[in-house]
Amino acid sequence: MKKIISLLLLFTFGLSSCEKDDICDANTPTTPRLVITFYDNAAPTTLRNVTNLKVVGEGKEDTDAIIFNETGTSVTKYLTNANTISLPLKTDAATTTYKLIFNATSTNPNTDVLTFNYATQSVYVSRACGFKTTFTLNPRDNSANSGFIKTDPAGDGFWMQNINVVNSNIEFEDETHIKVYF
Repeated sequence: MKKIISLLLLFTFGLSSCEKDDICDANTPTTPRLVITFYDNAAPTTLRNVTNLKVVGEGKEDTDAIIFNETGTSVTKYLTNANTISLPLKTDAATTTYKLIFNATSTNPNTDVLTFNYATQSVYVSRACGFKTTFTLNPRDNSANSGFIKTDPAGDGFWMQNINVVNSNIEFEDETHIKVYF
C-alpha cells in the first residue's frame, strides 16, 4: 500500500512540474496594419501598381519612411511599386498621419497626406502573446467614406482621385480596408 501511495505521489509531483510553453506562435494574429489597395481610376475593378511610392509618417524624416524592401539600397528600400501596402497605426493615439509620395524619385513627385481617425480596442490573444490592438475607423460625418482626411500640402494636385473605406474594422491584415483610385 505504501508503495502505491509513494508511486502516486511521485507521479503527481512529476505532473505538477510540467508547464505549457509560453511561446507566441509566429502565425498568431497580432496588432493588424491598415491595408490599402490601389486601383485604376479609369477601370475601377482593375488593380494598379503605384510608381515609386514612398510613405513617411508625420513628424518623421524621409530617411525614417516605411521600409518596403529590406534588401534595397538606402533609396530603394523605402519605395514600392506594388498594388497593396500595409501601414501601421499608432496604438497610443486616435489618429495617424502619413505622407504618400507618388513617383518619389522623380523631379516632380506628388504628395498627398492622409490622416486616419480611429478608436482602439485591446483584445486578449493568449497568455503567450498577450494583447493585440484592433482599430475602428471613425467617421468624421455620416459619409460612408470617412475615417480619414486627405490634404495636398504641396499644392501639386491630388494623385489619389478617390478613396473608399471598404472595411472600417481593422482586425486582420488579410483583407483590404481602404481602396485608393488613381
